[in-house]
Amino acid sequence: MRAIRYDRYGGPEVLQLVDLPQAPLAPDEIRVALSHASVTPLDCKLRAGLLKAHFTVDFPKVPGRDGAGVVSEVGPAVTDFAVGDRVCLLARHGTQGSYASERVSYADDLVPIPGGLSDEAAASLVNAGLSAQVSVFETARIEAGMKVLVHAGAGAVGGLIVQLCRHLGADVTATCRAANRDYVRALGAARAIAYDTEDFATLRDQDVVFDLVGGETHARSYPVLKKGGQLVWLVAAPVVDRGAEYGVEVTRAMIADRREPVEAILTMVAKGEIVPQIAGILSLAEAAEAHRRMEAGEVTRGRLLLATG
Repeated sequence: MRAIRYDRYGGPEVLQLVDLPQAPLAPDEIRVALSHASVTPLDCKLRAGLLKAHFTVDFPKVPGRDGAGVVSEVGPAVTDFAVGDRVCLLARHGTQGSYASERVSYADDLVPIPGGLSDEAAASLVNAGLSAQVSVFETARIEAGMKVLVHAGAGAVGGLIVQLCRHLGADVTATCRAANRDYVRALGAARAIAYDTEDFATLRDQDVVFDLVGGETHARSYPVLKKGGQLVWLVAAPVVDRGAEYGVEVTRAMIADRREPVEAILTMVAKGEIVPQIAGILSLAEAAEAHRRMEAGEVTRGRLLLATG
């Protein structure tokens, strides 16, 4: 099989296209012929060695947190899936990833792709959809009428959070680049604040702020919340919890690999309730270029994909 692999920390140039032998299949395992994998910020940070304190990387490493494709082989103990089933997969931490033409998984790591949903759309939704679904429904528990501010509202996770909050009836404001204002409004934001030309800190009385940026953006988000509001943050730049000072709740959205949130987001997309966001598709051999674009800030609308098949 073809795969992208790296054997040391470094820049995008450490990503190499290699031919690997096909892994044997245990009785309870499932082989998936992958067509697409998404490129996530975590992939880049792991490769660069920026998360050594949090995650162990076993070299050589095949990167990739998720993907989509079709079941090509099942072990004799497998009952939940059959050859020919279209599926998404979650590549759990500590395992080989999805930048490959195929991957061996367990049933618990696979989610059926609803009819009418393309592989590209499904691949763009797995990791991003998991983060958005947990943040909105489980961490913030958004309800109709809430005032919500979403930072990085044009991105893969932020764009889904915008859509989910709007679907639930919230009054959504989002920050983004000036060039993405119309895009973010089209996703459902009532207001789009361009962080490169405007100041979001003039907002007040927000019920919830979703912080996907951290750092200074996190620090400047406290005054926009009403007393008793909630600041929900995902892993980003370092943050300092000032919740007690401002009388607000500060909560990290705890994202763990689970099938149920992914199933829920795929179902919503299949019903037309929200739309997938695909920034572009590169070939598997262009994985280094994909990482370069991510780290250069050139991917600002949705998720960049690799065509792995």
